[in-house]
Amino acid sequence: MGLPMDNVHTPTVGSGATTNGTVQNGGQERASLTELMAKKDSIESELSALGSVLDSHGVNMNTGLTTFDGFPRADIDVAQIRTTRARIIRLRNDYKTVMAMIEDGLHTHHEQLQERSSSTASTSRPAAASGSSQVSDSNQAVEVSFAKVNSIASGSPAETAGLKVGDRVTVFGAANWMNHEKLSKVAQVVSENEGVSHIVMAVGTMLIMDFQRQVLVKVLRAESAEPISMHLIPRRDWGGRGMLGCHLLPI
Repeated sequence: MGLPMDNVHTPTVGSGATTNGTVQNGGQERASLTELMAKKDSIESELSALGSVLDSHGVNMNTGLTTFDGFPRADIDVAQIRTTRARIIRLRNDYKTVMAMIEDGLHTHHEQLQERSSSTASTSRPAAASGSSQVSDSNQAVEVSFAKVNSIASGSPAETAGLKVGDRVTVFGAANWMNHEKLSKVAQVVSENEGVSHIVMAVGTMLIMDFQRQVLVKVLRAESAEPISMHLIPRRDWGGRGMLGCHLLPI
C-alpha cells in the first residue's frame, strides 16, 4: 500500500552549510561592498531559478506534498520539491546575512566620508576642493539604484519633475534598493501620495483646494557627477495613463 510520508523523500541537499566560506562572519566581513553586491545578485539569481523549479510543478513553499491520507502525491516530484525548498530556505538566510553586511558596510563608508570631509575643511582651498571631489565620487559610488527610467510621456508628472529616460532611481519616497520588493513599494508610495483636489464652500462660493503631495526622488544620471534630487507629484488628471507617466524597469 505504500509508506507514510513522514520519512520518505527527505531532502538530498549536501550536508555542508551553504554559508561556509561565503556569508559566515569570517572573510566576508572584510569583503568590499562591490563583492557583497555581487554575492547579493548571485543569491537573487539562484532564488529566481529555484522559484521557477517550484512553479514548474505548480507548487510554492507552502503547498502540501501528501494526499489526504498522508501518502506522497503521485502527480509531482516530491523529492525534488523538498530539496528545492530546503535550498531556498538556506539561500534566504544567506541573503539576510549579506544584506545586513551591506547595510553595515554602507554605514561605515558614510562615516569615513564624513570624517574625510571634516579633515579636508582644515586644509588649504585647493586641497579642500580636491578632497570634496573625491568625497563626491565616493558618495556616488555607494548610491545603489534599483530601477531605470525606460520611457517618459510628454507633459507627464515625471517629465515635469525632471526625470529623464535612462535615469537610475536610487530613492523614490520611502522606497530604496533594500525594500522596493520588485517595485511594489514604488506603487505603494505613488498611491499614498496622489495629488488630490477638494471642493470647499466658502460664503456661497465654491473653492477648489489643490493638495499636492510631493515625493522625493533621487537618481543617478550619466552626465552628472552628483546624484540628482527632485520632487514628483503623482496625479491622475495630467491627461495620460497612470499617475507618473513613465515606465520604470527593475534593475
